[in-house]
Amino acid sequence: MTDQRFGAVIRFLRIRRRWRQQDLADRARVSQSVVSRMERGHFGSVSLDKIRAVAAALDIRVDINARWRAGDLDRMLAAGHSALHEAVARRLLHLDGWEFAPEVSFSKFGERGVIDILAWHVASTSLLVIELKTELVDFNEMLGTLDRKRRLAAEIARERGWLERAASVSVWLIVADSSTSRRRAADHATMLRAALPLDGRAIRSWLARPGSATGCLSFWSTGHAGTGTPPSALIRSTRHRIRVPPTREQARTPARPSASEAPEAP
Repeated sequence: MTDQRFGAVIRFLRIRRRWRQQDLADRARVSQSVVSRMERGHFGSVSLDKIRAVAAALDIRVDINARWRAGDLDRMLAAGHSALHEAVARRLLHLDGWEFAPEVSFSKFGERGVIDILAWHVASTSLLVIELKTELVDFNEMLGTLDRKRRLAAEIARERGWLERAASVSVWLIVADSSTSRRRAADHATMLRAALPLDGRAIRSWLARPGSATGCLSFWSTGHAGTGTPPSALIRSTRHRIRVPPTREQARTPARPSASEAPEAP
């Protein structure tokens, strides 16, 4: 739909309700001039929030449809998600005592969704909800979705006959590694650490000996899939490396020259 046609739709629905432009502006909490510009198809200086507000006042749902001349964006995003899914599944296959099911759909208590991977440790009866993300966008929605899946996981596993009673339910958020995702995660570090205290290093120990319920955030690289790289090497830690200053004794001890710096034999 073009800008002009969208503006015509807004005007048509406003007039149908016998509203003035000011009436619509008051309901959308925008200025009358914003409504006027939108009805004329001039959206260049109008924020997306205001467009959605005016549309919502008229019961219009605004969907953004992104197109790219070089290819199908949905297919490309799905390919990235599939590659991440394959890397994680390969890792789980190498873990003793763990079983898993991919793409577990659910509809319970009015809540619907899909758990990317639901894994369970038979010996400890521990459940693990794994959420895969190719990018980080809405953190509040993401953590809310994780919490909802955590609450429903035990009942889903019991109904499927995988675990009669789960001793604990943990969540693991795995994000495709990129500088953008790491930067966004750093901007929300306090919130993420409270909900997902473990990182890529700590989750390895937990997977070997599952215990109490926990949460983890780690970044994964899928660039080495199928190259023989050990699956454990694909887990990236989210912790920053800390440089430790040398002790007083180490500072007094001269460093040994490397092989390249050693003097040649006479």
